[in-house]
Amino acid sequence: MKPLGLIWTAIFALILILAWSAYEMDIFSALPSTEVSSNQTEPDDPASENNMNNNNDENKKNDPESIAVEAEPEIRRTEATLAAAGDILIHSSIYRDAQTGNGFDFTPMFARVKPIIEQADIAFANQETMIGGVEIGLSDYPRFNSPFEVGDALKATGFDIVSMANNHTLDRGESAIFNAINHWNQLNMDYVGSYQSEEDRNRIRILEAEGIRFAFLAYSYGTNGLPVPEGKDYLINLIDPERMKEDVRQAKEQSDVVVVSLHFGQEYHPDPSEDQLELAQFLADEGVDIILGHHPHVLQPPQWLQGKDGNRSFVIYSLGNFIAAQDGLEKEIGGILTINIEKVIRGDEQQIHLKNPRFIPTWAFKQHYRNYDIIPYSAWDFERFPVLREMEKRLIDHMTRWVPELEIGEGTVLPD
Repeated sequence: MKPLGLIWTAIFALILILAWSAYEMDIFSALPSTEVSSNQTEPDDPASENNMNNNNDENKKNDPESIAVEAEPEIRRTEATLAAAGDILIHSSIYRDAQTGNGFDFTPMFARVKPIIEQADIAFANQETMIGGVEIGLSDYPRFNSPFEVGDALKATGFDIVSMANNHTLDRGESAIFNAINHWNQLNMDYVGSYQSEEDRNRIRILEAEGIRFAFLAYSYGTNGLPVPEGKDYLINLIDPERMKEDVRQAKEQSDVVVVSLHFGQEYHPDPSEDQLELAQFLADEGVDIILGHHPHVLQPPQWLQGKDGNRSFVIYSLGNFIAAQDGLEKEIGGILTINIEKVIRGDEQQIHLKNPRFIPTWAFKQHYRNYDIIPYSAWDFERFPVLREMEKRLIDHMTRWVPELEIGEGTVLPD
């Protein structure tokens, strides 16, 4: 083909292409308009772009393949053990047995239970006699006063806090209370239930272990008829439901766990009274976690309680005597309660669980009112003292009556 013919052929092909493009435009112009109506936002309006983005987001949310799996909140757990011992009632034969050439030494009496107390993260005891010191004169029942060195022994044994609220708090007046408090402060040990001032009373005692904050409160049914000095109610916390309710409220605001010591019940009765049952339930309803009972000088069983808000509380109505000169095996057998407290944090939520309650019986041994020795269950000599074997079954049945899962004994072999 000649070059001129090629040129005309190319021109003709171009005309056909342009004609076909014009034909396509006519077809599409005949279709329904896709333009946005005048009462809608123009496509180039930023608000319209936002709406389009939002619609895209919604489509992504509804698209199973586009749903993002939210990460589960991290769960953190921490656990601490609380140990609690019963009445420390220092009769004159006990402090005479502890007398040395230049003072008193009670630490040998606590030596066998020291490993148990030291295993706990926080250890509590009911110091029933004021440690007012020798300067105001030591004394026995009915109006006790004990040496400072009792406090030294409790500190050395591993106790962290003591209750001073009991029927013997006012036995020797304000001087014994203030002397005792000064010595506890020197030992850097917390005390609860009796105070130097209203300001001192209003300071909730908080102890922390393993990231768990424990608040301690203590109250007594009375003072053996001794009047509380006018205007000095802080000298002893007496059982008063309205006051206790407010104290518990403040304690809950400052802590994870609220522990209340109650000096209540009838002496030498193995079962709690109706008043004890009602008061414990009242505290459970207020949200108290653990209730420690004292005063009967014999063991009373523990129990789980459910508060009005569904919370779970643990009460032991009496821990018995830890050390005293009272006669009769029932008054010589006391014990140490241990219980684990677990704190579970999940995101912004927090829960407290009470776990693994255990009771370790102890025997306040003495020979002719000398050689006092607190002997833990694992060291009881059943061959030498067969009466302990007879006591053992009664004790286990008694203490597990309402808490069948209660573990009895140390659970581990402790050193001699």
